[in-house]
Amino acid sequence: MARFSWQQLTRFVRGIGVRQVRFACGLVLFSYLISHFLNHALGNISIEAMTAGIYYHIAFWQFPPVAILLYASAFVHSGLGIWALYQRRQFRWRAIEPLQLVLGLSIPALIIAHIVGVRVGEALFGHEKHYPQELYAFWVVWPYRIWTMSAVLVIAWTHGCIGLYFWLRMKAFYRRAAPFLLAAAVLVPTLALLGFYQAGRSVVADSDDAEWRTNNLSQAQVGTPAQQQVLDEIADDLLIFYLGLVGLALLARGARAINERRGGMINLSYGNGRTVRVPKGLSVLEASLRHNIPHASVCGGRARCSTCRVRVIGDHSGLPSPSQREAFVLNRVGATDPSIRLACQLRPETDLSFFQLFMPHAMAAHASHPQRVGQERYLVSMFVDMRGSTQLAENQLPFDTVFIVNRFLGAVSAAVTQCGGQPNQFLGDGELALFGLSTSPQTACRQALRAAAMISANVDELNQFLSHDLREPIRFGIGIHGGEVIIGDIGYRDHMIFTALGDAVNVAARLQDMTKTLACEAIVSEEVHATAGLSADALPQHQVTIRGRSEPMMVRSVGRASTLATLVDDVDVVAA
Repeated sequence: MARFSWQQLTRFVRGIGVRQVRFACGLVLFSYLISHFLNHALGNISIEAMTAGIYYHIAFWQFPPVAILLYASAFVHSGLGIWALYQRRQFRWRAIEPLQLVLGLSIPALIIAHIVGVRVGEALFGHEKHYPQELYAFWVVWPYRIWTMSAVLVIAWTHGCIGLYFWLRMKAFYRRAAPFLLAAAVLVPTLALLGFYQAGRSVVADSDDAEWRTNNLSQAQVGTPAQQQVLDEIADDLLIFYLGLVGLALLARGARAINERRGGMINLSYGNGRTVRVPKGLSVLEASLRHNIPHASVCGGRARCSTCRVRVIGDHSGLPSPSQREAFVLNRVGATDPSIRLACQLRPETDLSFFQLFMPHAMAAHASHPQRVGQERYLVSMFVDMRGSTQLAENQLPFDTVFIVNRFLGAVSAAVTQCGGQPNQFLGDGELALFGLSTSPQTACRQALRAAAMISANVDELNQFLSHDLREPIRFGIGIHGGEVIIGDIGYRDHMIFTALGDAVNVAARLQDMTKTLACEAIVSEEVHATAGLSADALPQHQVTIRGRSEPMMVRSVGRASTLATLVDDVDVVAA
């Protein structure tokens, strides 16, 4: 088990790239934003409620480990935003992605003065600035800052929501959760702005009172004019430094464009007669976008899916090596052939010929079934195959063979449906079934195991029914594995099917083939066995090598699939 956990950790680390780091930092900052906005919303009650709430907010976010995480996330996220400005050449979504980038880059410039006034003032001079002091500065001393801070609230929230949308739109629950997320996305900033307004009006009214000024505007709280001048100079220097970094990134983009053109152009041939000429260093996906060539890319070039995959034609030895993130994604989908690359990550330096593995016509389903394109989720895949169908065809009339195979697939499908799964694809005399489209991973694993047991019972009944027509009883093999997959409509024009793509599906098919070698009816991966909650010694354990995978895998063999029903029932009894 320790070995299995170490492999999982190694696989997780290999999957971390720049985008994953930027997103994780953004998630920390968005959590801070939510906390701060909810505190602002207390202004709709009273300024006292805001002041009381800020102490809890500060107690959490200034707790040393949390504060280190927050400030590190802010610096890393800002730095990677500037890097994205330099690196990104083309945008998958022509409006929303540039908008997200521009909004994100504008936030530090707008918020620097506020951060210096509060945090740096506290660190250098011991200022105790909270809501009364800050609101007085905004609404009385520098009224123009009301609009600056209001803009920051809206811009930061919009930037964060766009990032969450790009992440969540591929999740299975997004379609159901979207109305509630939209309501929260509108309600939270609205209440925060209203709280900011109400508290500001309260401070303006109270500031006429001399006692209020004495209690809230002392030198210990707001500092002296000389200290404020020092803080203003620091804020100006930081602003100049930040704008200089942004300007440097823009200059670097220009220098890169000139250098690329001087360094030469290369030809990209799409395998369908279309050839484009682009600068060296442009990714294949960026070249497609620049020249308006349809190219499948569900995740928008973020290396979170593999739908932009291409197969290089001819010699591929001169291509740049895959990055750690690209290698991780390709390994997840079992693409071990070095000629297969992700178009969003491949930046050729020489002429290249290739063809797309996922034709973009499949994206036409987006208009009528947006929920069926590019969802990323955990599913349990079950492959069931009928043994000896070739011999059956030799000994039966063609129509009789079709009848028997259909009865077998009917018995399998009935079990799958009754146990909560969905028959997905029929491959000759075999079937792919999916579990977990509307349930939790644990429930999906148990449903798949119950379905395997019921398939065994149904096939036994079918063998009795056909005993006079068959020389040998129908035998079968089942492979079950669970993991993250991409589900959506795949195909061409009017020939679209809803299916799942990913490593988990491929492994389930390999396990089904392996039942012949291990002489058993079913093989269950350790992932499904553990997630279902079966006891450690419930089934015999084997370490096997899966074709297309570099590391061995732990699986459980099941001599008779019907025994799985008892094992799952025992787990349910213990849980109850």
